[in-house]
Amino acid sequence: MLTWKDIINFTVKGNPKPDCRIEKTDTEWRETLTPDQYRITRKKGTESPHSGALCAIHEAGKYNCVCCGTPLFDSTIKFESGTGWPSFTQPYKENAIQYKKDSSFGMIRVEVMCNTCDAHLGHVFPDGPEPSGLRYCVNSESLVLNTKEADID
Repeated sequence: MLTWKDIINFTVKGNPKPDCRIEKTDTEWRETLTPDQYRITRKKGTESPHSGALCAIHEAGKYNCVCCGTPLFDSTIKFESGTGWPSFTQPYKENAIQYKKDSSFGMIRVEVMCNTCDAHLGHVFPDGPEPSGLRYCVNSESLVLNTKEADID
């Protein structure tokens, strides 16, 4: 189980190696994503709180990257944070997520990205529920819920 200390170590010492890498040109991303998906995942945007389609969804399944399909989070670790964005306590696999210090907008946060394709997902904070204490605050537009693989694993 990852902890806040692990997250900070990743931002300082480097991220875990992904299982594979997917790289596309900006034109290729624009052709495969909706305008909102592109703005959020490729240009580090965000959606308005409580506006995302996946905020109130609690079906069993895997939350995959909308850009490359990599499994990022499991529905079993999703929780209601009250923030207006889907929130999770752990990634699907330790190497699924990439972490980067984010000093934008006059604050210091830790950005989370898909480790396979560098898609911006949101941010992680140390104010989540036990036992990890982590809250991955993720844009709905950066995820797709795959309910077909819910009973696998």
